[in-house]
Amino acid sequence: MYDIVGKRNWYFAFSALITIPGLIFIILGGLKPSVDYTGGTVWQVRYADAPIASEVHTALVELGYPEAVVRDAGGGFLEIRTRPIDLLPATTPAPTASPLPSGVTPAPTASPSPTPSPSPSPTPIPVGTLRPTASPSTSATAAPSASPSPTPELVVPGTPFDDLEKQLIARFGAGAPRRIITVGPTVGSELIRSSIILIVIGELFILLYLWARFGFRYGTAAIVALLHDVIVVVGAFAMLGFFFGLEFDALFVTALLTIIGFSVHDTIVVFDRIRENRVRHAGEPFGAIVNHSILQTLGRSINTSLTVVVTLTALLLLGPATIRTFALALLIGVISGTYSSIFNASQLLAAWYEWDAARKARALAAARKAPRTAAR
Repeated sequence: MYDIVGKRNWYFAFSALITIPGLIFIILGGLKPSVDYTGGTVWQVRYADAPIASEVHTALVELGYPEAVVRDAGGGFLEIRTRPIDLLPATTPAPTASPLPSGVTPAPTASPSPTPSPSPSPTPIPVGTLRPTASPSTSATAAPSASPSPTPELVVPGTPFDDLEKQLIARFGAGAPRRIITVGPTVGSELIRSSIILIVIGELFILLYLWARFGFRYGTAAIVALLHDVIVVVGAFAMLGFFFGLEFDALFVTALLTIIGFSVHDTIVVFDRIRENRVRHAGEPFGAIVNHSILQTLGRSINTSLTVVVTLTALLLLGPATIRTFALALLIGVISGTYSSIFNASQLLAAWYEWDAARKARALAAARKAPRTAAR
């Protein structure tokens, strides 16, 4: 029978090897939050002249956006990130009529006769910018006709973003926007606060449940393993952000909560088998009972995780770009959660019981020595 518990120091060393670098890069500021958290405007666009990122960045600095970040998004598209820019025109309050004194009635006013007005000359519209379509003007004697509904607006004319877009198009040719997002800094700070609260509450409820179900030692060992998984995922994104500029978005928190649930589910299965084997193998050392339990559940844990890993890998490689960050976080977390359930949580539990048994043995030996010393 393979002795998994006897080699736990190797597993602890490997866990330290994959968590300590992540913690270092977290401290160094490797985590790159997306616009969902920091606030700002991000859009992806492809210009006719196919400029490089540095050329667009230079233009944005000249236009008053020195904080802009421009990078290649693939397929000829550039991703531009700036401070928040309004996508909607400023609303002007409607004028309110002043109330008339009591007893005074408003004089009737004759409505002017409609006169045909010449239709304005069409304004050139850049390629790739969606505009609302309106019905052409009609003469006073023409029969009324229903105007067609406006098309979906991507950029509203006359807004600050529209002005910036026109200046960039004048420099680099017609643009084809693909995605535009604007998030205010207040929304970003509220999202950060709610994300932290969600993770803390999730960990706390899991801890209370495990304490009630298995006891203090089991629950504490499981929470340590969960913290290991969270640090591995966050540390991996910190390293990827430090070296490759990878950003995490709002789905990242969803991925962390999913990882916590998946990891503790696997840990509960192992803990349940340990509790059953303590009755079946009463009298055996606790480390041997843990080893039996791990070997009995090892195949199930690996097979269950492999099915999820295959699905997430396909989603990461073939899925849309908007959920690749989510799929990557889940993939790292599922692998780490499977490892921590088998090689961290159970090993911590075995080490804790063996340390406590050794402490009690030393205390008993000291108590037996005390009467002999006093008799001498």
